[in-house]
Amino acid sequence: MFDDSKCNECENVDCLTKCQWIEFDGIDDARSEMTKMINGEESRVLSECVTCFACHEYCPYGSNPFDLITTLQEKHDSLEVNEAMRKRMIAMYKPHDEFKPWDGIEPDKSTLNKCAFIKTNADDMKGEFFEDLQSIGGRDFFCNLLYHHIARDSVIRERVPIILENLEKQGVKEMICFHDECYGLYNSYIPRNNFEIPQGLKPIHVFEYVYNYLKENESKIQKLNIKAAYQRNCSTRFNTEIDEYVDKICELIGVERVDREFDRENALCCGGPLPMLGKKKLMRETQNKNIKDMLDHNAEVCFYNCPMCMETMGSKVERKGLKNYLLTNLCRKALGENIE
Repeated sequence: MFDDSKCNECENVDCLTKCQWIEFDGIDDARSEMTKMINGEESRVLSECVTCFACHEYCPYGSNPFDLITTLQEKHDSLEVNEAMRKRMIAMYKPHDEFKPWDGIEPDKSTLNKCAFIKTNADDMKGEFFEDLQSIGGRDFFCNLLYHHIARDSVIRERVPIILENLEKQGVKEMICFHDECYGLYNSYIPRNNFEIPQGLKPIHVFEYVYNYLKENESKIQKLNIKAAYQRNCSTRFNTEIDEYVDKICELIGVERVDREFDRENALCCGGPLPMLGKKKLMRETQNKNIKDMLDHNAEVCFYNCPMCMETMGSKVERKGLKNYLLTNLCRKALGENIE
């Protein structure tokens, strides 16, 4: 939820002036556009925004400016999203009218939430890390933050209570979130929008889980000794503390995370939302710039948290001679699994 109580103290209007997608004619121009949005008015920011969530990280006061932007984008219908496509996307992940709990889920056992990737990325959730975990997934547990990219925060708000009720009925306690966006729902979106997590439910980011597993099995690790570029996905902006686990995992498995321009706070998104917003040319330009940056810093591999980022950028990355991996799969490789 947006909080403007500190906005007047922000001399540089960081949430806008740091944006890599929108140009402003100085701080006064950015402040003028921010004032319009605080007043609930239309602003060019709303239509030029690429929904990468970066302003959430840029804000030094934790004011959640993207919450304001996405609310106003819906109010003013600012994004050029095809309405038929929007309706299909909303219907695709609608929870079932009647929830049927998964059989055999034990509340006291760790549960992997596979979210929407239960079938498409089934092979990525196999192997030593995951073999002892029970799992849930599918649209009854889908995090729904996807709808920020099509200016429909109202859909998320409508579905969050349903998802939380489903988890409560299922009895899940310790829940490992395979996708960063799922973790972002429970660790950031839900608390900042005053929803209540079911008592006893503990969301855990997959990187935290993997790091702890690696530490317990450090003697089995075969160092990979490669240089790699990390492609941060949009929802990492909600959970910046998780980046520390990326660094610690890389150190454990012998991966040098190259110190490139478009990483960490300065990361560029994969460009996946841009075609939906009528910005295909910008997507191509962004991906080219991003991949060139990887190559300029001698990366041999590009690694991801988000399967959709890898789907969006993967073929272009490979054409430039780099291999693609989810970070979890690099970890499996370091433990001796045959991951190509």
